[in-house]
Amino acid sequence: MEEYPEELRTPPVPLITLVGFPELHPTISAHLNAEKPPINTLALPDFDKISVFAKPIDSADSSSSPPAGILKRDWLLKHRTKIPSVAVALFSSDHVSGDPSQWLQLSTLLDHLKTVIRTRNTKLVVVVVQTSPEDDMNEDRMAALRKRVELDSKYIVNFSMRDSSEVKQSLNRHDSLLVAVYAEFRRDWVEALKFYEDAYHALREMVGTSTRLPAIQRLVEIKTLAEQLHFKISTLLLHGGKLVEAILWFRQHCTSYKKLVGTAEATFLHWEWLSRQFLVFAELLETSSKNLPALPAQVSGVKDKALTEWELQPAYYYQLASRYLMEKRSCLELALSMWEIFGESNNPAESVIPSAYVGQFARLLEQGHEEVALQPLTDEEFIRYSIAEGKRFQDSFEIIALMKKSYEVYTGLKFPRMASYCSFHIAKEYYSLGEIKNAKQYFDSAVKLYRHESWTTLLWEILGYLRECASQDGSLKEFLEYSLEMAALPITSGDSTYKECGPAGPPSLQQREIIHKEILGLVTGESEFALKGADQNLRVTNDSPLHIEIDLVSPLRVVLLASVAFHEQVVKPGMPTQFTLSLLSQLPLPFEIDAIDVQFNQSECNFVIQNSQKTSSPANFTNQAGYRVETAPALALSTNKWLRLTYDVKSDRSGKLDCISIIVRIGSHFTICCRAESPASMDDLPLWKFEECLESFPTKDPAQAFSGQKAIQVEEPDAQVDLSVDADGPALIGENFIVPVTISSKGHSVYSGELKINLVDTRGGGLVSPREFEPHSTESHHVELLGVSGPGDENSLTTSDNIRNIQHSFGLISVPFLNGGESWSCKLEIKWHRPKPIMLYVSLSYSSQGHDVNMQKIHVHKSLQIEGQTPVLISHHMRLPFRRDALLLSRVKPAADAEKMPCLPLNETSILVVSAKNCTEVPLRVLSMTIEKDDNSLENSCTVHPASNQHTDAAPLNIVVPGEEYKKVFSVIPVANTPRTRIGTVCLKWMRDTGPLNQGVSGVLTKHKLPDANVEQSPLIVSLKCPPHGVLGDPFTYFIIVQNQTELLQEIKYSLLDSQSFVSSGSHNDTIFVLPKSEHILSYKLVPLASGALQLPRVTVTSSRYSATFQPSVAASTIFVFPVKPQFEMKTMEYSAEPMMLAAE
Repeated sequence: MEEYPEELRTPPVPLITLVGFPELHPTISAHLNAEKPPINTLALPDFDKISVFAKPIDSADSSSSPPAGILKRDWLLKHRTKIPSVAVALFSSDHVSGDPSQWLQLSTLLDHLKTVIRTRNTKLVVVVVQTSPEDDMNEDRMAALRKRVELDSKYIVNFSMRDSSEVKQSLNRHDSLLVAVYAEFRRDWVEALKFYEDAYHALREMVGTSTRLPAIQRLVEIKTLAEQLHFKISTLLLHGGKLVEAILWFRQHCTSYKKLVGTAEATFLHWEWLSRQFLVFAELLETSSKNLPALPAQVSGVKDKALTEWELQPAYYYQLASRYLMEKRSCLELALSMWEIFGESNNPAESVIPSAYVGQFARLLEQGHEEVALQPLTDEEFIRYSIAEGKRFQDSFEIIALMKKSYEVYTGLKFPRMASYCSFHIAKEYYSLGEIKNAKQYFDSAVKLYRHESWTTLLWEILGYLRECASQDGSLKEFLEYSLEMAALPITSGDSTYKECGPAGPPSLQQREIIHKEILGLVTGESEFALKGADQNLRVTNDSPLHIEIDLVSPLRVVLLASVAFHEQVVKPGMPTQFTLSLLSQLPLPFEIDAIDVQFNQSECNFVIQNSQKTSSPANFTNQAGYRVETAPALALSTNKWLRLTYDVKSDRSGKLDCISIIVRIGSHFTICCRAESPASMDDLPLWKFEECLESFPTKDPAQAFSGQKAIQVEEPDAQVDLSVDADGPALIGENFIVPVTISSKGHSVYSGELKINLVDTRGGGLVSPREFEPHSTESHHVELLGVSGPGDENSLTTSDNIRNIQHSFGLISVPFLNGGESWSCKLEIKWHRPKPIMLYVSLSYSSQGHDVNMQKIHVHKSLQIEGQTPVLISHHMRLPFRRDALLLSRVKPAADAEKMPCLPLNETSILVVSAKNCTEVPLRVLSMTIEKDDNSLENSCTVHPASNQHTDAAPLNIVVPGEEYKKVFSVIPVANTPRTRIGTVCLKWMRDTGPLNQGVSGVLTKHKLPDANVEQSPLIVSLKCPPHGVLGDPFTYFIIVQNQTELLQEIKYSLLDSQSFVSSGSHNDTIFVLPKSEHILSYKLVPLASGALQLPRVTVTSSRYSATFQPSVAASTIFVFPVKPQFEMKTMEYSAEPMMLAAE
């Protein structure tokens, strides 16, 4: 597309000329250039220059000049830059309204201007410029002017220069006039497309009728014009977003001209023209793709027109452009050879240039010193000129560039087949140019898909090219690999219809056999490998041996396939077992194998199978001492026929015995190493999978062919060492749990013993905490192995040389030497930080023969599941003193759930009861329970002390059985009025109850943080006082004390309800006023009428200010009445029996 002239590639731009009044030209030109689309101007200062637009007079001698064509070559450029569409004549108003001489001059200039532009079909516009406000145009003179120039009044414009606004208005009127007259230059795309299509169809009708030129040149001219018209039509369609219409038009264009090939010697011109059509359309489609709608929406509306998805991709047209360019190259080579045969190549056309018409060429002749003439060409001269031009260019580089564009697009779109097709052709072009390195790169890219999809014929061709690339590079190994793969392809008969067979020749069985013989000659040293472009040859010798690897995905599996199947699945150590080795080859000719090396993962089991019909060579054996050698009567491989060999193998080492590889030796210096495969998991050969050949099994037993494995399990020898792992009950969080491990020899001596310890979560969640806020905490591991202690329990093995590694969940310990009958024990210390069940795995590995690291190891495994449990559950209760209640305003006002917290009255004693419940299955001994402050700065905000009779813990008595609770009472006195007071943390020290308590035992510390409490000043406190018990019939006094702790006078309403169990005296209902910072006491005389637990008269106290009512609880209103006065006997206790503060439940 870049070869097209700019005037063809870009939209048209109108051109007008300004004549006269040069001082206005810059203003008018700037205004027109700023329009959208712009209008070019050609300024002439005076009317004398108007003759430049005059049409030149044709030469009288037209016999020797080229015939007139359809379209002149510079027609588009001329109408853009030379021939204006509109001529604007600028005159001063003095010429119109002045004296008769000025009018006569005006008439003369206009007549000359009209005469010149009439031959160019240029429109005329007259502009009368008013230079001053005094200029007054005479209507009679304006009418005479219109009559003189024979123009309508709309083509005569008054241009005022009075001020800038009037100048702008005059220019706008002028511009509107141009738009109205020349709509086709204002990009009327619909109208332009219509006329382009009419011109295209009219041109197509001239193919069989025009006789102006010789046949070949006539066809070239028509195709060139059709190409330009098609370019314009496609550009307009794509510009309007009509992608489908543009593709259908291109299809019609190619179909219309594809069969217009012309004469045989000019065929290459047709293919060159057709290639250019696809190239230009691909570039148009690529540049327009960003502005086009989605492709699926484009295709959905044209299903009936069979528009494929390929036609929407620019890569498709790039590919076809390169294909037709290849056709052009072939035809050009044929035409060139024909001209050389007839001896006409030495007379090329000289001085041939493009003529004045599109698509025509002529010879340039000199006539005199300065005159030149153009002479028309005959078809023969034109063909000679075209062939000479074709020889100047190498089409291979253009083909490579086009194919690379298609390759990149197809690769990006995930179209591997089309990408491989392009890659193949790129490689062939590089190969034809002699660029072997680039060719091999693209051959390797394409051959992968051909192997994967089993395209045998294409694979034969591309392998032939790769074989030649290796030959030219001097790579003998690659040459052999490609040759072996070609010889093993499933080709049984020749394909006569396949023309492009490459350097390897047509694919056939005979050609495979030739390649096979060539390979055997090279590997046995009978022939040499010729280096192309060099005087030396390569030979497979002792100094330059060859080794080829064939793995499970190698394409050379068709050359040699190795299958190994053990007859058993498990074998005892030292016992022989049989296995079958099977080899299969798809090479076309039988061949002999000198030796076979069978290699296992246990090197002492390796051995060699020697062909008895071949002379043994030192190169066929390894240098290991005692290498086992077996002899076979014959080692010959035939096409698609298994070679089966059965031998015994014995292993003294436990574990997995796996056959790794089979090394086949052909000749003295060539080896093929195949990875051994199991018959049960062996994949088919993709290339031979669907071929008509006899199916056979690698083993004689068909069942073994479906289940045979190339590995066998060698059992471990029976261990004569006992390993015991015991645990005493479940593990408790926080304690160092001891697990004893004992190793006892029952016959074997223990050499180089190692004890492996693993802690594994039984639920599979891991032993590490996933919480991010404790990555560096000592408790970040839920369960961890702390260490291992030795038999004496004094020294830990973690600081000894006997320990190798101790981690959080893994330990590796060296076990000392043990004779038969001896034992050794250790203790594992494991700590739980979270309740989690784990599985403890303990593995012992040792040698019974000595300390040699290569000796067989014997393993003993034990496992034990241990449950990690929470030892104690700590809870607490906060209570007010018995029969003393404080009014807390936060309890009167309802609060949100998130803001609820314990509320304590300021400077009042509250009772804190802490309980520790035994959640385990074993008895626990509580050593101490204390409350520690969390922050020293809050020491004065709250005081916490144990109850008066619990200053010391009676350790011998604090044994808590499973399910029982241990309780302790503390007194809490808030001394600072803060909204959030930290009470502290409960610290409980405990241990398992294992008997008498030893001195210096620290125990396990469990902590429980108490919630923060809200401290507030209580305005009122109500207390009830009465004797601890009563006697039937004896009166006692019942006091109700209301204490006012505020600076305000408090109004209190109270009431007392009679009880059937008492006779009472006193006011039952009244209102009292309690003075600030004082208290009021209500007293009642009560006489019990019955014995037992009786309810005191119910008291109700209401505060009017706070709208709060107090009623004592049932426990606070209960008193026990004895029938008679009781007698108490006091005894001295071991511990001080100070009065204990009770809390109201």
